[in-house]
Amino acid sequence: MRKPPLSLVHILIGKSIVETLLVSGLAVFFYLDAFPRFHGWGEATPNAISGWVVNNRTPWHRVEVQLFVDDKFAGRAVANQSRTDVSAAGWSEDEWHGYSIPITSVQAGPHEARVYALHDSAQGARKTLQLVGEPIRFVVPPDATREPSKSLPRETSSTYRVKNID
Repeated sequence: MRKPPLSLVHILIGKSIVETLLVSGLAVFFYLDAFPRFHGWGEATPNAISGWVVNNRTPWHRVEVQLFVDDKFAGRAVANQSRTDVSAAGWSEDEWHGYSIPITSVQAGPHEARVYALHDSAQGARKTLQLVGEPIRFVVPPDATREPSKSLPRETSSTYRVKNID
């Protein structure tokens, strides 16, 4: 069998490299469009899960958040409440990034809450959820009053408020 000319081999290798770069570029663009970076923090207060969230790509945008307690949907809110500490720390251009979602139907005992930022992409054709911070662990006492207690020792982007359940 006759060997192909060396220039044809170089052309095919060059074509493969260009195709690889193109596909990689499209994958990175899609990833950045579909999954923006959110920063936030949350805690269990006596009657709600409260905190703040900012979309790093558009820090002036109000982010919709969804709350799941023990992996079950528990509520949603738009992060549009005043949080002067967020703008003072440089996370956003304004202070309107706070949220508070009431917790109403939780049984007594230990629970885990997760707050997700909802992101629309492709003009609303795709929706993605991104976890904001760490899961928030809390305990509902038998008398149904929710008491925040001391935080866990490690520092994360989310504060745990618990009655020492770990």
